[in-house]
Amino acid sequence: MGRWALDVAFVWKAVLTLGLVLLYYCFSIGITFYNKWLTKSFHFPLFMTMLHLAVIFLFSALSRALVQCSSHRARVVLSWTDYLRRVAPTALATALDVGLSNWSFLYITVSLYTMTKSSAVLFILIFSLIFKLEELRAALVLVVLLIAGGLFMFTYKSTQFNVEGFALVLGASFIGGIRWTLTQILLQKADLGLQNPIDTMFHLQPLMFLGLFPLFAIFEGLHLSTSEKIFRFQDTGLLLWVLGSLLLGGILAFGLGFSEFLLVSRTSSLTLSIAGIFKEVCTLLLAAHLLGDQISLLNWLGFALCLSGISLHVALKALHSRGDGGPKLSKGQGPSADLELLLRNSQKEEDDDDDEYFVTQGPQ
Repeated sequence: MGRWALDVAFVWKAVLTLGLVLLYYCFSIGITFYNKWLTKSFHFPLFMTMLHLAVIFLFSALSRALVQCSSHRARVVLSWTDYLRRVAPTALATALDVGLSNWSFLYITVSLYTMTKSSAVLFILIFSLIFKLEELRAALVLVVLLIAGGLFMFTYKSTQFNVEGFALVLGASFIGGIRWTLTQILLQKADLGLQNPIDTMFHLQPLMFLGLFPLFAIFEGLHLSTSEKIFRFQDTGLLLWVLGSLLLGGILAFGLGFSEFLLVSRTSSLTLSIAGIFKEVCTLLLAAHLLGDQISLLNWLGFALCLSGISLHVALKALHSRGDGGPKLSKGQGPSADLELLLRNSQKEEDDDDDEYFVTQGPQ
């Protein structure tokens, strides 16, 4: 009877993990193809991103309110001093990362975007060394060489290569390295109380919106104000379709962050990292099949080389975590309690895996 119960528990755990991974894939892959699809007909990616930020803020505020009503515990609200001094740098880097990433879809294919965005791990490692969050080791040098070499092979003689789009997404990856390094530092400050991703999203979105607004005003403001798709609309149906499409993107963006939260809370950050590697493979295969992206044998070899570097990095992080546990957060600050209130039947997970959540993932 005991053995049977253990088998049932194992199967249930496996099914639950698979379901959470598939949910994460739906949102993550879905928003990538959504961004490419929408920018084909709606050439205002910065405005699209700003609207998504507003939707994420509203959903995170609603989630905080629901949790607060259920737990009767006040959610963290930072002072203006902490907000502007500690959160603003992370918010600005995040805004530029997401904004430039979405902007690049005007020029490049999904496959080139996916491959180049994978290089964010390279910049994360570099900035982690600069900020002394990582120690220089021979294995890390190998990771850097594998990812850089894979990126070169994937872009070499690519028939669908676009310099402007590649520069945008590579710039986003570079800023992404700063973003995730600053995010790790932010989340390790237990006194701020932002270990819960819902609270983090709630505090980041307003500053991200303000950070993107100057770029939007310079590059899209005039064109959008004279566009018949928004402000000078003549067809109400077309306006509602555009607004509905933009709202869908905001829902996908919030769902992506929350699905990552669920996956890490119920499994581990290592599961999310491994799932992320296979997600890149699925994205490339779908891009080649559905969108007709042309990927040569050399490009595939470069992608495999890059993935091997990312896989090595994930394995090193797992070994390091098992060895000394990595940086710890105060107990009780992890997202497990809030997840239990949201799901009504959640089981408390270890906090040690949760604090690495943001470090292992790149942006949408």
